[in-house]
Amino acid sequence: MMRSLYSGVAGLKTHQTKMDVIGNNIANVNTVGFKASSVVFKDVLYQTTEAATASSDTSGGTKAKQIGLGTGVATVSVSQTSGSAQSTNNPYDLMINGSSFFVVSRGGVNYFTKVGAFNTDDAGNLVTGSGDFVMGWQVDPDDPTQIKRDTVSKLRPEAVENQSASPEMTSKTYMSGNIVQTDARLAEGVPTTVSIYDNLGYSYTVKFNITQSTTDPSAYELSVESIKDENNVDIIHDSADGKTKALYECSLSAKTIKFDKDSGAFVGMDGQDGVLSTALKITPKDGSKTGNVFQDSTQDPPVESIEVDCSSLHMYASKGGECNVETHRGSTQSAALGAGRKVGKLTDVSIDTQGKIYGVYDNGVNKLLGQIAVANFVNPAGLEAVGGNLYKETKASGEFDGIGMTIGAAGETMTQGVLEMSNVDLSQEFTEMIVTQRGFQANSRIITVSDTLIEELVNLKR
Repeated sequence: MMRSLYSGVAGLKTHQTKMDVIGNNIANVNTVGFKASSVVFKDVLYQTTEAATASSDTSGGTKAKQIGLGTGVATVSVSQTSGSAQSTNNPYDLMINGSSFFVVSRGGVNYFTKVGAFNTDDAGNLVTGSGDFVMGWQVDPDDPTQIKRDTVSKLRPEAVENQSASPEMTSKTYMSGNIVQTDARLAEGVPTTVSIYDNLGYSYTVKFNITQSTTDPSAYELSVESIKDENNVDIIHDSADGKTKALYECSLSAKTIKFDKDSGAFVGMDGQDGVLSTALKITPKDGSKTGNVFQDSTQDPPVESIEVDCSSLHMYASKGGECNVETHRGSTQSAALGAGRKVGKLTDVSIDTQGKIYGVYDNGVNKLLGQIAVANFVNPAGLEAVGGNLYKETKASGEFDGIGMTIGAAGETMTQGVLEMSNVDLSQEFTEMIVTQRGFQANSRIITVSDTLIEELVNLKR
């Protein structure tokens, strides 16, 4: 009689535990990155009233007679299915498309999370909403285009050193267009201008003049009329009143642009076939300025002058009868074209599908700032939840090696600007709630019926 009472109590306790888990799931239906849990029941001890016997010549074998003593919780398992994606347009919000975990550090201890709701602190560190450092790998100091995989460390995408991108001196310009022999302006000079940068990122405007050769109608002389700084001061000529002296002087390695007189096609500089350009060299005048900001030994190869490519010029007739010549730098997106660039200011951050963080600067530079590492466990369900959307490793989950892995190595990707939502299925939870409620009611009936039987037994003595 008493066994059924305690079986009923055990049933109530296990169903209450299941109800607690269901309640927690429903409460976290909108918690970012939350993983739903489920309860698995098990039967518990059995009381054997009669042992099993083997068959003999005189009688057959009998099975054991066992009476169960209720139920208990076998395990509370965590579902590892991915939740749906919610777009946030925050550049530091990330979602892992797979089973890997972000690695974060709190108090020097590594924890793991599926929640990629990150931001930066006042020191430029990438952190979680609770201030935990997001861990990853740094840029290789010997090759700034590569990542050095080592023990994970905190990422600092918006640190002071990443707020700006280095300038680069202009090393190549392009002169293009049409020179018309009948243009009267060629006697005095047809102007064309181009902006250039020195190696400190300061901008200058170079004004070229193209004049007709006095000896050859198919040749034209190229000269530099002025080079003005950002304050419109000519740095290669003294001021009109003589108060400001020029600090620089310039020279062109080749000054004559030669065309084929019959076809009008470009031939070369100084009449040499295949010589496509001339070198503009700007140097300090009379030692008046220490150093030469129009040379850059840090570039590869080092830049000592600015190449002016004239191969896109031609000498054709024109309906308007005027020359149309333009000079421009190469694409600012490619340093290889020699365009040069000003000092860049960090304007945005981009994170690719492999977790690499790039700084986007207003001078056209995209600079690698680090890479987010992930952890992948043999048994992610074995991780122990510690609250705050964090997990820690256990013997059941497997160990974290301190280095982590690239998300691509796990066959997964990251998505920027979205968060993984809770994977709680409300329809499933409410169905489980109904089943649990009925199970609880049934177990309570066991207790009330057992109590009635005991009451009848007691009443036998009346």
